[in-house]
Amino acid sequence: MASTDETGQLGQQTSPFGAQPPSPPAGQGAGQGARMPRWLPRAMILALALVGLFQLGSWAFHQLTGLLINILIAFFAALAIEPAVSRMASRGIRRGLATFLVFIGLLIAIAGFVTLLGSMLAGQIIKIVEDFPNYLDSVISWVNAHFHTDLKRVDVQEGLLRSDWLRSYVRNSATGVLDVSAQVLGGLFQLLMITLFAFYFAADGPRLRRALCSVLPPARQVEVLRAWEIAVDKTGGYLYSRGLMAFISGVAHYVLLEILNVPYAPVLAVWVGLVSQFIPTIGTYLAGALPMLIAFTVDPWYALWVLGFVVLYQQFENYVLQPKLTAKTVDIHPAVAFGSVIAGTALLGAVGALIAIPAIATLQAFLGAYVKRYDVTDDPRVQGHRDRGAGVLARLRGLLVGRRGAGTDDSAPSSEEPGSGSSSSGEGSTPA
Repeated sequence: MASTDETGQLGQQTSPFGAQPPSPPAGQGAGQGARMPRWLPRAMILALALVGLFQLGSWAFHQLTGLLINILIAFFAALAIEPAVSRMASRGIRRGLATFLVFIGLLIAIAGFVTLLGSMLAGQIIKIVEDFPNYLDSVISWVNAHFHTDLKRVDVQEGLLRSDWLRSYVRNSATGVLDVSAQVLGGLFQLLMITLFAFYFAADGPRLRRALCSVLPPARQVEVLRAWEIAVDKTGGYLYSRGLMAFISGVAHYVLLEILNVPYAPVLAVWVGLVSQFIPTIGTYLAGALPMLIAFTVDPWYALWVLGFVVLYQQFENYVLQPKLTAKTVDIHPAVAFGSVIAGTALLGAVGALIAIPAIATLQAFLGAYVKRYDVTDDPRVQGHRDRGAGVLARLRGLLVGRRGAGTDDSAPSSEEPGSGSSSSGEGSTPA
C-alpha cells in the first residue's frame, strides 16, 4: 500500500503538464470568478458621456431652432439679391455699397406700400364705423320684410351690449393687447436679424465661398461653387415666377375692382398680388379679405362677387398658371412642387413652404449632374398619348390606302400578278 501511494505521488509530481497547484477554498474561487471586467467601467462611462452629449446637443438644437430658421431665411434672401449685387459690383461699385443700395431700395418700396395701404385701410375702417348704423338699418328692414318680424335697431344694440360673449370678447381683447405688442416687437427683432444676416451673406459672398472652399480639395471646391450657382439661379427663377404670378393676379383683380367701382382698386390689386404669392398657405385668404371688406362698404353684394372671383382665380392659378410657370422657371414637376410645399410646411411651417420649392429645385438640379441617363427604347408604353395617336392615324391611313388599292384592282389589271409570277417562276427555275 505504501509503495502504491508513493508511486501515485511520484506520478503527480512527474506529470507532463507540470505540478498542479493546490485547490483553493470554495468561497475564494467563487469571488475571483465574479470579478468585474476591466473594460466594463470604461464602457459605462463612455455610454453615459454619449447620452449626455446627445441630450445636450438636442437641448441646444431646440433652443437654437429659431436662430437657425432665421439664418436659413437670410441665406435664401441673400441668394435672391445676389444677381443684382453682382451686377452692380461688376460695374465698379463696392460690394458692400451695392448690397446697401439694394436693401435701401427694397426698404423704401416696402415702406411706401405699407404706408399707402395703412392710410387706405384706416380711412375705410372709419367709413365702415360711420356707416354701420345705416348698414344695420338695411339689414333689419330686410329681415322684417322677409320674415315678418318687428325688430328695431335700438333693441338689437341693447341686446348686443348686454350679451355675455361681447363682454368676454372685450375683456380678452384688453388683456391681449400686451401679447400683441410683444409679438409685434418680436417680429420686428426677427426681421432686423434676418436683414443683418442677409446683408452679411450678400456683401461677403465671395469671402464666404473662399473660406468654405479653403477647407476642401479642388474637386470638392468645383462642386460647391457649382451648387452655389445653381442655388442662385433656382432662387432667382422662383422669385421671378412668383413676381410674374403676382403681376397677373394683380391685373385680374384690378379689372374686377374697377368694374365694381371699388375705391383704391390699384392698391388693393397690388395687395392681392403680393400677399397671395409671397405668404404661403394663408396668403390667398388674407389677400381676398381686404378687397371684400372694401367692396362691402360700396355694396354688400359686391363682397360676394369678390369672394367668388377670388375662389375661381385661385383654382385657375393652382391648376393652370402655376404649374406652367413653375415648370419653365424652376424646372420642377408640379407634383414635386406641391409635395415639397406640403413637406416644407410640415417641417418649418410657413417658412418651409416659402423656401421649399427653390431648395428642392436646387437639390434636383445638383443631383441631376451625377445621375447617368440612357436613351429610352421606342416603345408605345413609354411614348405617351401623342405617339399612340400618331400610331392610330398611321393605321387609319394604311386602311384607307388599302381600300383605294382594292378599288383599283377591280377596275385595272394588277401590276403585282406579273411580278408575282416572275418571282414564282424565278423561284421555280432556281435549282435547289
